[in-house]
Amino acid sequence: MPLSNNVIESLRGRLIVSCQAYPGEPMRDPRTMARVALSAARGGAAAIRAQGLDDLRLIHQQVDLPVIGLWKDGDAPVYITPTLEHALAVAETGVEIVAIDGTAQERPDGRTVAEIISELHRRTGVLVMADCSTLDEGRAAADAGADLVGTTLAGYTPYTTKTEGPNLQLVEQLASALEVPVVCEGRVHTPAQARAAIDAGAFTVVVGTAITHPATITGWFAGALPRG
Repeated sequence: MPLSNNVIESLRGRLIVSCQAYPGEPMRDPRTMARVALSAARGGAAAIRAQGLDDLRLIHQQVDLPVIGLWKDGDAPVYITPTLEHALAVAETGVEIVAIDGTAQERPDGRTVAEIISELHRRTGVLVMADCSTLDEGRAAADAGADLVGTTLAGYTPYTTKTEGPNLQLVEQLASALEVPVVCEGRVHTPAQARAAIDAGAFTVVVGTAITHPATITGWFAGALPRG
């Protein structure tokens, strides 16, 4: 079995942990994110999703798990690995999978999702995960050669509605329509929701905030108390 197939198969029915910190936060440091990733690996994560070239290099060096890499840049609607140049730079960090924006929105470099996926495969051989927000986008990304399709941006594009938890309806639709693995990502806040995503047809589940973002988790608890 090719190495790329082994990487994908290692994710089947398992948890991917997203280790990211927002700009200006105390944890926004590659060494900190690498330690968070190491802790996630110890807890049973099958892979790590992370962003930023320095974070990706260090995590790839220190954590013995596949890494899904991305680069958040700019304030345009498309900011997750928004151009081919961003994607190539992410691939050069050594990650096994590059995540790109897979929506129908215009990219800063004018390239299509299909063009970026094709060039990434041709130049690097890296696997590509397309972060989508609708069924049509997922279909288009799969047709373009994406190796995995995620629900990452459901509720985060102007034309989609944010669900309270993960968009399980979209997971079901994608799983029924596509032959490539479907990744449930976005607002998975409990173990029960993660399991529900698998039951809905997800190949694997990404959890970030509920595991690796102390400020938000603290806010959930503080807000539940009378003086919150």
